[in-house]
Amino acid sequence: QLQLVESGGGLVQPGGSLRLSCAASGSFFSMYVMNWYRQAPGKQRELVATITSGGSTNYADSVKGRFTISRDNAKNTVYLQMNSLKPDDTAVYYCNQIRGKYGYWGQGTQVTVSS
Repeated sequence: QLQLVESGGGLVQPGGSLRLSCAASGSFFSMYVMNWYRQAPGKQRELVATITSGGSTNYADSVKGRFTISRDNAKNTVYLQMNSLKPDDTAVYYCNQIRGKYGYWGQGTQVTVSS
């Protein structure tokens, strides 16, 4: 059973930065794609960034050039570095891993961008 725990959220001013972390417990973390999603109030959950087992990355258009996803397989951890934050980035951020027909989610971490 895979468990994912996010951390690093908080309140930040527009233009600021945060780094989110997602620590995974369980085996074979490095073999699977990791995703970061976010969900703002009243909106659907959206995919923000993806990183493959080989380190290839993909981003939503809304965060390209501002967010960077990375992973440390030795620590079973995936990161999301968020720079130049905007009020529209305010959301609960979730990490996710899909293994076959099972999808695993963390509990989420709140990011609020406000002056």
